Amino acid sequence: MYIKRNYGLWMTFNWSKKPFLFGFLYASIITAVYEFLHLSITIPWQPLSIIGIAVAFYLGFKNNSSYDRTWEARKIWGAIVNNSRSFASNVLAFVKADNAADVYAPKKELIYRHIAWLTALRYQLRLSRPWEHTNERLNGLYVPNICEAYFNYLDKEMELLIPVTELKQYKRQSNMATQLLATQTQKVKELKDSNLITELEHFRLQELIGNLYDEQGKCERIKNFPFPRQYASTALWTTLVFSMLVPFGLLGVFVESYWVWLNAPFSGLLIWVFFLMEKIGDYSENPFEGTYNDVPITSIARNIEIDLREMLGETDVPQPIAEENGFLM
Repeated sequence: MYIKRNYGLWMTFNWSKKPFLFGFLYASIITAVYEFLHLSITIPWQPLSIIGIAVAFYLGFKNNSSYDRTWEARKIWGAIVNNSRSFASNVLAFVKADNAADVYAPKKELIYRHIAWLTALRYQLRLSRPWEHTNERLNGLYVPNICEAYFNYLDKEMELLIPVTELKQYKRQSNMATQLLATQTQKVKELKDSNLITELEHFRLQELIGNLYDEQGKCERIKNFPFPRQYASTALWTTLVFSMLVPFGLLGVFVESYWVWLNAPFSGLLIWVFFLMEKIGDYSENPFEGTYNDVPITSIARNIEIDLREMLGETDVPQPIAEENGFLM
């Protein structure tokens, strides 16, 4: 997520310069053919403008749909923040024992396992899918390298939160985050069986765990179900067809009124604008892929961890995730 006030003009152009450059070159060739071979290749601007309006409407639909996916992802992680704080505060308030030392251990265990769940979910959502922009995530010019190798770094983080034997058990499972919540359910039941929490308190904690299951499932729905490819592909191809016709339409305008070679820069500019709109929608479809326009789940998870560990009374807590080149992971 970009957190400065505006993307710079050069940053925006550099991110999307290929359509302008190709459009400029293509329009220059069309103009040269007209100028030197004297071929009548102009087309009326009026029907072309109707095509442009149709493409613009379709791009608007695609961009709105893509934004809905991103905004839904942000709302889901907002709910995770709320449920995480509620779970931790309830654990601290509900779990009781005659000996204060005896009651701290189960509280810490539950809260640390919840942080482990956040970590596992975050890594699972960063795993690449065939329809995502994996190359851009690794090699972007203005983008910090935010690729998170799943098992290499995950193990280091998880070993600080849960026992190694427990981690090895989860690594044999296909969905680590789901198994962590299943363990939380079992541990909460053990607290009830040991009379460390009441029946009503047990119900409340299980309700919060159920809410976390719901939010995880919503994240997985967005992650594993791409923006329908027929809509994404139609936006790309209609934009391409319109762009191929633009130099022929503008050529007629500049032949009648202005210097004919202005066709090249103006065609490149118009083609760039349409492809920029298409690209914005394309990069908003997958809010968990790990690129620069994502929901900053790494930062959100870190903020939750800080809150929960401070609730436990800890002072040696990690720092919030810092922005890098204006981007927050």
